[in-house]
Amino acid sequence: MRLLAHIAFKHLLARRRQSLVSLLGIILGVSFFLTISSLMQGSEKEFIRVLIDNMPHIFITDTYRNPSLQPVEQFYGRSGAIEVRSVKPLTETRGIRGFEQIVDYLRSIPGINASPVLSGQGVLSFAGKNIGIVLDGMIPEDIKDVVTIQDYMISGSLSDLIANPSGIILGKELLRTFSLKRGDNITVTAPTGQIRTFKILGVFNTGRAEYDLNHGFVSLKRMQVLMDRPHRANTIIVKLSDPYRARAIAADLENRIGYKSISWQESSEDLMSTLAIRNIIMYSVVSSVLIVAAFGIYNVISTVVMEKHRDIAILKSMGFLARDIQRIFVIQGFILGITGSLLGLPLGSALMYAIMQIEFKPPGSTEPIVMPLDWGWMQFAIATGFALSAALIAAFLPARKGARVQPVDILRGGI
Repeated sequence: MRLLAHIAFKHLLARRRQSLVSLLGIILGVSFFLTISSLMQGSEKEFIRVLIDNMPHIFITDTYRNPSLQPVEQFYGRSGAIEVRSVKPLTETRGIRGFEQIVDYLRSIPGINASPVLSGQGVLSFAGKNIGIVLDGMIPEDIKDVVTIQDYMISGSLSDLIANPSGIILGKELLRTFSLKRGDNITVTAPTGQIRTFKILGVFNTGRAEYDLNHGFVSLKRMQVLMDRPHRANTIIVKLSDPYRARAIAADLENRIGYKSISWQESSEDLMSTLAIRNIIMYSVVSSVLIVAAFGIYNVISTVVMEKHRDIAILKSMGFLARDIQRIFVIQGFILGITGSLLGLPLGSALMYAIMQIEFKPPGSTEPIVMPLDWGWMQFAIATGFALSAALIAAFLPARKGARVQPVDILRGGI
C-alpha cells in the first residue's frame, strides 16, 4: 500500500498546477460548506431554544378538541337514523373546572412542573392614554418554574406580587409609552366593567418590543376578581425536563384530563416544517460547491490516466493487478479530499469566528444580537465526510478506466 501511495503522490506532483487548483476547490468548498451549514444549524437551534425557553412546553386550555357527544348520540351512535341539530351549549363561566386538582396531579408526575394562569384583556389608562394589553393572572410562587419572565426582569421581582397582591408587572416599552416608572399607580379596566388601580411593582424587558408593549402580569386572585371568574383558570402551562417529549405527554394528558392539550411542536408545526425545508435547500446549495470541486478532481485524474497509459502497461507487466492500478488513482482522490478537508476546516472556522463578531439589530428587537453558529462536531464531520465522498467518487470513475488498460494494446500501439 505504501508503494501505491508513493506512485499516486508522484502522479499528482507531475501535474502540480492542476492538482493545486483542484485542492483549492476542495478547500473553499469545505470552508463554505462548514460556515453556511453551521450558520443555518445555529440559527435553527437558537430559534428552537428561544421557542422552548420562552414558551411553555404544553398548554392545557379550557376547550375540548372535539365537541361533546349528546346522550342520544352516545346511545345510538352517529351512524344511526337519529340526527341532533342546532345544539346550543349552556352559558357558563368559562375556565378549567377543578384546576387545582389537575395541577396537583401534574406535579405528582416526575419531570413535570405546572402552574395555572387566567388570561384576559385589559385596558390600561393613565393621563388620558388608553392601551389594551393581555393580562396574565398567575401564582407568583409557581410561575417562575414554568416561564422565564423572571430572567427578563430589570426592576423588581415577580415575588413582589406575593407581598402586594394589588401590584402589576409591566414591560419597559409600555412604561416608556405612559412615561411611568416602578412605584407609580395605573388604572386597569376589565371587559366585565370592573376598574382597579394597581401599583407597578416590577419592569421586564424581553427585547421583543411587541411583547413588552402588550403584556402584563398580576396575581391570579386579582385577575379572577377582574374577570369575574372565581376559582377559574383558563390555561394550565406545563414545563418538562425533556421538552422533546412534549407531543407524547400532551396526547397522554389530553386522554386523561379531557381538556385540549397543545404541545409546543403542535403549536409551531408550520415553523418546524419551514425549518426542515430550509435545511434541504441549504444542504443542496452548499453541496453544489463541493460537487463542482469534485469535477476538478475528476478532470485531473482523468488527464493523469490518459497520460500514464504507458506507465500503467509497464506496471501491469511487472505484476501489478488491475485493482492495484485502481487503488493508485483512488488514493490520488483521497489525498486531494483529505488535504482539502484538513485545510478547509481551519479556514471555515476562521470564517465562522469572523461572522460571530457581527452584531446587528433586527426589526422588532430592542437589543443588538450576534449571528448564532453551531460549533458542534457534527457540522465538521458532515463537511469532511461529504468532501471525502465527493473526491473518492470523482476519482473512482477514471480509476476504473485506468484499471482496464491492457498492456498488450499499449505495446501494439493500439492506444
